[in-house]
Amino acid sequence: MDGSRTSAPVRFVLNGQEVTATPEPGERLSRALRERLGARDVKVGCDKGDCGACTVLIDGRAVCSCMTAAQQVEGRAVATLSGLVADDPVTARLAQSFARHGAVQCGICTPGMMVAATALLRRDPAPSRAAIEDALGGVLCRCTGYGKIVAAVADALTDAPDTPTQSGVGAAIPRRDARAKTHGTERFGDDIAAPGTLEVRVIRSPHAAARFAFGDLDAFAAAHGIEAVLTARDVPGEPTFGVIPGFFDQPVFAEGHVRFRGEAIAAIVAEPEVMARFRDSDVPVEWTPTEPAMAPDAALAAPDIHDARPGNVMCRGKVVRGDAEAGLARAAATVSGRFRTAFVEHAPIEPEAGWAEMVEGRLHLAACTQAPHMDREALARILGWPVERIRILPAATGGGFGAKIDLSVQPYLALAAIRTQRPVRLTYSREESFTSTTKRHPAEIELTLGADAEGRFTGIRFQGDFDTGAYASWGPTVANRVPIHASGPYLVPDYAAHSRAIYTNNPPSGAFRGFGVPQSAIALEVLIDELAGQLGLDPLEVRLRNALRNGEPTVCGQVFETGVGIADCFEALRPHWTRERAEAETRNATATTTVRGVGLAGGWYGCGNTSLPNPSTIRAGVTPEGRIVLHQGAADIGQGADTVIPQIFADALGCDLGQIDVASYDTDATPDAGKTSASRQTFITGKAAFAAGRALRAEILKRVNAGDDARLAVDAQGLAVTDHGRTLRLNLPPGDPYAIEVSETYDPPTEPLDANGQGAPYAQYGYAAHLAVVEVDRALGLTRVLRMVAAHDAGTVINPLLASGQVEGGIAQGLGMALMEEYVSGRTDNLHDYLIPTIGDVAPVETIWIETRDPHGPFGAKGLGEHALIPTAPAILNAIAHATGIRPRRVPMTPARLWAAMREAT
Repeated sequence: MDGSRTSAPVRFVLNGQEVTATPEPGERLSRALRERLGARDVKVGCDKGDCGACTVLIDGRAVCSCMTAAQQVEGRAVATLSGLVADDPVTARLAQSFARHGAVQCGICTPGMMVAATALLRRDPAPSRAAIEDALGGVLCRCTGYGKIVAAVADALTDAPDTPTQSGVGAAIPRRDARAKTHGTERFGDDIAAPGTLEVRVIRSPHAAARFAFGDLDAFAAAHGIEAVLTARDVPGEPTFGVIPGFFDQPVFAEGHVRFRGEAIAAIVAEPEVMARFRDSDVPVEWTPTEPAMAPDAALAAPDIHDARPGNVMCRGKVVRGDAEAGLARAAATVSGRFRTAFVEHAPIEPEAGWAEMVEGRLHLAACTQAPHMDREALARILGWPVERIRILPAATGGGFGAKIDLSVQPYLALAAIRTQRPVRLTYSREESFTSTTKRHPAEIELTLGADAEGRFTGIRFQGDFDTGAYASWGPTVANRVPIHASGPYLVPDYAAHSRAIYTNNPPSGAFRGFGVPQSAIALEVLIDELAGQLGLDPLEVRLRNALRNGEPTVCGQVFETGVGIADCFEALRPHWTRERAEAETRNATATTTVRGVGLAGGWYGCGNTSLPNPSTIRAGVTPEGRIVLHQGAADIGQGADTVIPQIFADALGCDLGQIDVASYDTDATPDAGKTSASRQTFITGKAAFAAGRALRAEILKRVNAGDDARLAVDAQGLAVTDHGRTLRLNLPPGDPYAIEVSETYDPPTEPLDANGQGAPYAQYGYAAHLAVVEVDRALGLTRVLRMVAAHDAGTVINPLLASGQVEGGIAQGLGMALMEEYVSGRTDNLHDYLIPTIGDVAPVETIWIETRDPHGPFGAKGLGEHALIPTAPAILNAIAHATGIRPRRVPMTPARLWAAMREAT
């Protein structure tokens, strides 16, 4: 920084109070508000004006505070969410409406959305949808799909506040944390550390493959006033990490050579004012680039990326049932295709962030995470410590979608806190988040599908190669899950599916909503439409003729006697399919430039780990004062676990949700509920909560000799049991902390797969069918999705408000995958060049619930999170094919690609 420039105080009005700050010259207003004035309700997602999370009002006008110099607000009035919701009736009504409509999920974009909406409603109390989309167009959301946000803004000043009268299973109640998120008090990963806390910065490779050597790091640290420089030599335990046993192959710090652009080689720990002047190029390191392998085919012919795994094939997956070649040979028609999908970035609006400190010899760490107990176990290995010396504390997670299952900031925070014995913080920049964290696996798929003359499938042959990047991450899970799911939710008598996860010098590919199933669904569902065309059959009828039914085997030979709802999902789409196809044909008969198309697709997803133990544990108790406390350790990343799991527990216990105190994840207090991924929390942790509720209820009723129909309640005198008009009270003995306590674990029944992939990989599947209506501008190649209809078999829907939010958010991500999202390392490392759907891109969604109860799930519930995305992209691609005659083989189907394909076809 130019030493001739001096800081001067800036005086302005913040949320009605006169304040003074002394920012550095040119300092962002967002930083001054957060770090100098404690306005942590202002969120920072990009520092480039791309995401809008940092939106504030300056003299009543909505402005991105990250693009405003703090000096520009001298003498002006600045308002943030927390001030507005306290003082402005418009914002207070918005807060109620956002909660009521389910417009809050992870909550990281909520301050920006609500501040921008306040500015709109002040000037237009009854805005149109177009006006809302225009006003909120600069604020990105990755969770909701925007529909509920639009509804919340439209109804904020018209709806009378209402309170749900029920709170149990089936009640559409708002999130338990909605108030904290709509009032700006929720604490995310970057909100916990006090101003002035030591900062950590990770030094990363600018090369995809290179050797490197450090200069004199001690002299460098002394010259720059740095507290500590951490490298591989400072890792006391295992130097590598991962998520799948046997594949812990990613170094905490690379040692001597790097395998992808963005790999960590060191970390700098310094005071904030030192870090503000520091540049990564100051680190003394000499690079010698080597030739990278940037695609699977190149990697298969390249030298080994990992010495321990020759050939660069990390692992393989396989499912074989019957004789696929014989099935294809007897088919009346066959179709084949080669498909290619791209890297897709999770792009949670909250970059990875956290804080750590040492407390009486123990490490306390809080970070945005999907797996607190996994984090603790991984850190114990890296540090060479027993897990008891590590405590993972709660922090809200501003979106995850799979990205925040893997370790990110955690090892660097831990090592820095231990070295300095001081509190430390680390927040990734948006570019660092893009560069260093996992992506959806790119896939190269070849699939052949055969059917008889009536359209019944005779055989499928599938081969999929998945770019797992430089390290394993969740690659083994993808390679093993895809062959199980590549048949789709259909009866396929003869089947062969093989997959490979291949090391390259790309960023690691990991978990992303579907674990490879969305990629395989694109190939199958596009070819089903093509097959239907060859046979002269209706695409919906072909799917219905092949849809799995109760009592029929999957391609793994697993038979479900109940709970298979995919045919009902397709049937629910029939009236929409018939009407929309007819309207499209009528419009297209006279269309010139813009044509309409209608497509559909099906999907399924096995909930939980594949053929592996998958337990969740729930703890609950009654205090000596009669309070009921639920300890649930499932990380809520916006999907609603911290509401749905207590709903299940309360219903099983027999009391209202509002009378239960919920202790969310804290590894000192909450047992392991497993990772938040694979659509497992409602099903598995929910079943553990159901069992805990039943067990606690049984113990309470036994103590007062009450009948099965008794109702529990907590009042000023403690716990009361109402039984046939009598009010009974427990004489609770002293306890620390509980007079009565239960702990219940649920692990769904699965079986290992044999050498041909036969067995019982999942205890349940969820099912979905989506219909897409699109318009295509043939002159520009531009596709616009007009409407989506989503039929979902999620078993018993525990909370319809939150569940429909999952569907709408999943569809938005599926739309992005289909039409616009493609990560290219070094070119799309920001939210300006990497496009995710905006409020103007996502169409209205109609959700239809097919509640086919599952015998294993709590109250018959199934998982939902992954299912919401899987059929979306193929439905959109099939709609494009209906409109244009072009059958996509590559996603995203950008305007340039579609335009080129149409030109080639003419």
